[in-house]
Amino acid sequence: MKKIWIGLVMLILGWMIWANVGHSVEAVSMESHISLVSSINPNDADSSAGNIVGIQPYMLTSDYLSEDLFLEKMDAYFQEAHRAGFFGDKTIVLLPEYLGTWLVIANEKVAVSKASTLTGAMAMLLLSKPVTFLKNYSLSSSDEDRIASTLFRMKSEEMARIYNATFQQLSKTYGIHIVAGSINLPGVEVLDGQLTVNPEEPIHNTSFIFTPTGEIFPHSVKKAFPIDSEKPFITATNPANIPTINLPIGKIGVLVCADSWYPGSYQAVQEADIILVNSYCAGNGAMNIPWAGYNGAPAPSDVALSDIGTLTEQEAWKKYALPGRISSTQARHGANIFLRGQLWDLGTDGQPFFILHGELQETKEAERGGIWNLWLAESTEFAEKF
Repeated sequence: MKKIWIGLVMLILGWMIWANVGHSVEAVSMESHISLVSSINPNDADSSAGNIVGIQPYMLTSDYLSEDLFLEKMDAYFQEAHRAGFFGDKTIVLLPEYLGTWLVIANEKVAVSKASTLTGAMAMLLLSKPVTFLKNYSLSSSDEDRIASTLFRMKSEEMARIYNATFQQLSKTYGIHIVAGSINLPGVEVLDGQLTVNPEEPIHNTSFIFTPTGEIFPHSVKKAFPIDSEKPFITATNPANIPTINLPIGKIGVLVCADSWYPGSYQAVQEADIILVNSYCAGNGAMNIPWAGYNGAPAPSDVALSDIGTLTEQEAWKKYALPGRISSTQARHGANIFLRGQLWDLGTDGQPFFILHGELQETKEAERGGIWNLWLAESTEFAEKF
């Protein structure tokens, strides 16, 4: 019995040492991986009409280990866009879905970012904070994936703080509006100009807009159509609750990824001048494989089921997401940006879509990180019509 107790004590001591070491990020360096900076229509440059800057950051798991590393990575892209002359009084920057979600590993062991799989990383996070995990586990009783749900709940305050501080600073520094991608947070709302969370509330995949003065709009955009992999821990919102927001560049509608595939989302932003979509497409090379059909909710009635397995994923995005559905609204301009990078074993794919005067624009592809600028020059046809 004595040997058992000694072994148990040694095991606990070993765990305590393991759980409390390996957090230093001094040796972790940031790489921007910017491979493309492109102006889609340079001949139409006119800052008075405004412009959309789409930033496709190439994220590494190590970029999420601390607030400083995350800010440094984001600022590298904003600096490059600023140097290219893309920022003006009516600029709005669009960032991708899930950009803030992986802040779930902020201030955790460096080894978490080096895990070969997301499952392994989350297991390491859980084992390093078992007491905190257990305290939040009971709050996830209604979620199918209680482990993922609990991890987001236990890290939600830290995630919200870093996300909020980063994009407040960037929007104020560069004097621009930012649609700051999305982040998974429970009971999130804006109070006194800051993001607050309630771990006891449902988790939503949510996007926020930051202003040139560093303020955050109280109108949040919550995902209405979670896909199958999200539904075990993400709660859907009513698509009728998707807001239209008035900005100097015009009325903005923001859709979170899969929401851009459903007519109900466009009904909510029917009066928008510009529709912006932030997306994340998992799987390396996913855009080139045969389209598997709608994911997470039934296909709308206007979808040709014969397209399933016939179109590629990329072709289906063009036909049934923003490029194919924006014409059902008053919006004449739009953009869709994807998250790219090396995120454990998840894989990423996607290149941006930009729409000007209702027409899908040709864009150069970025091998890794990319920055695209679209000037919203008024067309002759539009001027004559109105």
